[in-house]
Amino acid sequence: MKVRFSNPKTLAPPPGYSYVVETGGKRLRTVYFAGQLGLDLENKLVGAPNDFRAQCIQAFHNMGLVLKAAGAKWSNLVKINNYVVDIAANIATFREIRDQYLNTKAPPASTTIGVPALARPGALFEIEAIAVLPDRDSKEPKAGKNGKKKKKK
Repeated sequence: MKVRFSNPKTLAPPPGYSYVVETGGKRLRTVYFAGQLGLDLENKLVGAPNDFRAQCIQAFHNMGLVLKAAGAKWSNLVKINNYVVDIAANIATFREIRDQYLNTKAPPASTTIGVPALARPGALFEIEAIAVLPDRDSKEPKAGKNGKKKKKK
């Protein structure tokens, strides 16, 4: 099994952790994505103070960047965890934004937790995720004329 740690150049460097950790087996790899906040490239919270919507949108945008860096799409996610400050006031906005990114017909497993605060002062939302992807080294069989995958010889 291989383990790979990486940090996309499209985000500010993280302090003391990796944004992406990949583990692989024969044909699949599991990719763990660190929590993303509503931070810009200067590592500053976006929007006005207490602007949950701006932070939530940016956190989902940042998650999209780390997904792309690992060769993943939103549809590859199998699990998300969400942390919401003042969940009673912000849950509807969170769901509205989440549904713009995820496949609502086959969404990943999800846990959303109301928290009193996050590690970054002023942060109001955080999303972390797990995806399953084909191994980077595996060669997937190509589909034939009838749409069925050909068997490897």
